[in-house]
Amino acid sequence: MQKDKFKALWVSHSSIGDFLKCPRLYYFRNIYKDPLSGHKITLMKPPLALGQAVHDTIESLSRIPCSERFRTDLEKKFAQSWQKVAGKKGGFKSKEEEGREYERGIEMIRKIKSNPGPLRNKAIKIKSQLPWYWLSLEEEIILCGKIDWIEYNEETNGVHIIDFKTGRVEEDENSLQLPIYLLLASNTQKRVVEKASYWYLERNDSPTTMKLPDIASSYDAVYKEAKRIKLARQLEHFKCPKGGCKYCTPMEHVAKGRGELVGLSEYNQDIYIL
Repeated sequence: MQKDKFKALWVSHSSIGDFLKCPRLYYFRNIYKDPLSGHKITLMKPPLALGQAVHDTIESLSRIPCSERFRTDLEKKFAQSWQKVAGKKGGFKSKEEEGREYERGIEMIRKIKSNPGPLRNKAIKIKSQLPWYWLSLEEEIILCGKIDWIEYNEETNGVHIIDFKTGRVEEDENSLQLPIYLLLASNTQKRVVEKASYWYLERNDSPTTMKLPDIASSYDAVYKEAKRIKLARQLEHFKCPKGGCKYCTPMEHVAKGRGELVGLSEYNQDIYIL
């Protein structure tokens, strides 16, 4: 019998990350809906706004032929993307704060213009707006998510997955991001994943090659956490282990009406600031 994807549990790098930080955070970001609007909620902060604008700008390049990619005015594209998060929409408390984050973003875009590296080359675009596959048909679990950039190597017919980092903190070595992206890239397109990199845009002129995880152990690690999430949902058990932490407390404030509604996201979430 064919499984119904709409009844399945969908997990992603962000939702699994939420659960690992705090089950209560997972509840607010992935299950809770505002009783008045019926929408899920999200809390916007300046670092998220910066990351969104930079990622939007870079993603637009993958839709342009290689020969024309860097003839476009990237700074203008960034300015247009910034309008989606300008002012309160980006969680900025002052024009000075917004100006500082905008300049950080512009510097990242200029760095890419000066050092395009793999962005000059052919890129794979997965047709689905949100790539996904059945992580487990038996457990009815789907793994989904977007990969920032998939570089195509014509000589080997392989691919290189790249994740752009706009924050100042390095990804934890125990993070499930690379295992999740490896599984997604291996199951939503036909070419072999040969390489994976993080590109820390604020400080590096080129991507940093990471050790590619083993696909079998990647599956086991991701599947383990997905099953934990499924059990928590079945039991409706989403308690913060600390009785309130830095991850879930801000969302508690929003749910109790202490946030300010500033917009609606492209995923139909109510965007709040505190």
